[in-house]
Amino acid sequence: MKVYKTTGGIFVESEGSIYSSEFMSWDAFINQPDLYKSVLEGLSEKKRAGNKDMLNELTIEAPIQSQEIWAAGVTYTRSRDARMEESKDAGGGSFYDMVYDAVRPELFFKATSYRCVGTGDKVRIRKDSTWNVPEPELTLVINNSGTIIGYTIGNDMSSRSIEGENPLYLPQAKSYDGSAAVGPCVYVPAAPISTETKINMQISRGGTTMYADETAISKMKRGHVELVEFLFRECTFPFGCLLMTGTCLVPPNDFTLQSGDVIVIHIDHIGELKNTVA
Repeated sequence: MKVYKTTGGIFVESEGSIYSSEFMSWDAFINQPDLYKSVLEGLSEKKRAGNKDMLNELTIEAPIQSQEIWAAGVTYTRSRDARMEESKDAGGGSFYDMVYDAVRPELFFKATSYRCVGTGDKVRIRKDSTWNVPEPELTLVINNSGTIIGYTIGNDMSSRSIEGENPLYLPQAKSYDGSAAVGPCVYVPAAPISTETKINMQISRGGTTMYADETAISKMKRGHVELVEFLFRECTFPFGCLLMTGTCLVPPNDFTLQSGDVIVIHIDHIGELKNTVA
């Protein structure tokens, strides 16, 4: 099942049909006990609103209300290598190698809902950064009790020139207005998402493909439950949260985003998150 937050309410896509939800609050919806079972039991012909073509008529919003967005870093080998390379001149290259092999993962605050956009909206690059990239990430949707209840797509926009100056600049490199995109929906499965799930990203400029690659989430070193356990150790999330799980797709070092670039991220089972750089 897929759940969409729209300007017209909350809708569920199941087996090609679209159903309306009686919930008006996204916070209340995702924190229902046993979300998969609750949503499944709520499907009825009475609530059927149309087929999946109906989604083309709706304005789809980012699947977030009062949730915080957090992110995990250095969970893939490629991400570790990229971070070590960008920080070596500042003397911080070895930090990322140590984190990759450490028991404790790197977790950092990414964005609030008002610094986040949905599919079709514009992401931003910092004006004081010279090297900017998108990072496509499987994103966990977690309820207020720390249970993973679904999955969405995340774009962790990153200012690599700023982080490369000094690892302590990570918050400025990662958190700013328009620094995150999530969507288009929340995939709510009966069982955890398959490790063979593929993540694909394409970046185009003026109709020309500048970058295209894909990977599988099986290449992650960290487990999803492991990351959530660390995140919830000393933090409470009354409305739940979203956790980006890291990336393995990193454009070459001579690439940087420009205004007008189009970023398309596709993840199996979930769909497509599409954003233009402002």
